[in-house]
Amino acid sequence: MLDIVKRRYLYFGISLMVIIPGLIALIVWGLQPAIDFTGGSMLFVRFQPGTRPSSQDLLDVYASFGHVFNVAATTENDGMIIRSKEIDQETKTHIVNEMEARFGGPITVERFDSVGPSVGLEVAERAAGAVGLAALGILLYITYAFRQVPHAVRYGVAAIIAMLHDVAVVIGIEAILGHFLGWEVDALFLTALLTVIGFSVHDTIVVFDRIRETRSIQRRLPFDTIVNQSINQTLARSINTQLTVMITLLALAIFGGVSIRHFVVTLLVGVFSGTYSSIFNAAPILVVWEKKEWRTWFRRGAKVVA
Repeated sequence: MLDIVKRRYLYFGISLMVIIPGLIALIVWGLQPAIDFTGGSMLFVRFQPGTRPSSQDLLDVYASFGHVFNVAATTENDGMIIRSKEIDQETKTHIVNEMEARFGGPITVERFDSVGPSVGLEVAERAAGAVGLAALGILLYITYAFRQVPHAVRYGVAAIIAMLHDVAVVIGIEAILGHFLGWEVDALFLTALLTVIGFSVHDTIVVFDRIRETRSIQRRLPFDTIVNQSINQTLARSINTQLTVMITLLALAIFGGVSIRHFVVTLLVGVFSGTYSSIFNAAPILVVWEKKEWRTWFRRGAKVVA
């Protein structure tokens, strides 16, 4: 049996080693918001083989219509994603016609999205509200579900802390990848983040439920022993379940194409982080809280009881 609870501060330290670089990247570089949040237009076009222009050529086309060109992301099969300030349908048609005249047609328009600045701001506000509402709902639900366990609110708070761990990991990795790969935060990223929250809390509840069952049967055992036994009893199930999901996501990331790669990689990072936090963070936090170990954290020479 693995003594996970005894080494809880080691696992907390590993979490910090992953989170802190991501938070630094978030502060220094920030996230790269897509048009879903900032407003603007996204045009995904596919050129004839061998005729795909350079970013500067596209800049010239957009500039001729008085619009600022932001990003050109090269994709497979002679396609390009072009982001700019908001343009209407008529201007988009003129731009595509100009591309065909300059670079050789025909050009296939795979996708065109245009979002106004006010709509983008509303989406950003709703995104923050969705994450906050999810956290509140999780706290209330877990506190109610474990109402027959002493200090039921601790289970809800521990689940929220583990959830915030996963959110911090995902956002930190996104800040790093956004800086180096140009990935932008869009509605799909928000969908992936909320999915990660669901996976994380689901796995955490499984561990907590086993703690509740073990505690009702073996009342005389120390709480840290009960928690460690419960983690070990659910360890194989948690790893096997999440590993199946991660293998599927890995296959999609490799073979699924550029259009969904960002979404899939975000899910992959989040599911891995959720599995780790459910096993090595959420339940050990209950032990820290039960023993009130924060009383000795900052005392010189004091030792935390394992």
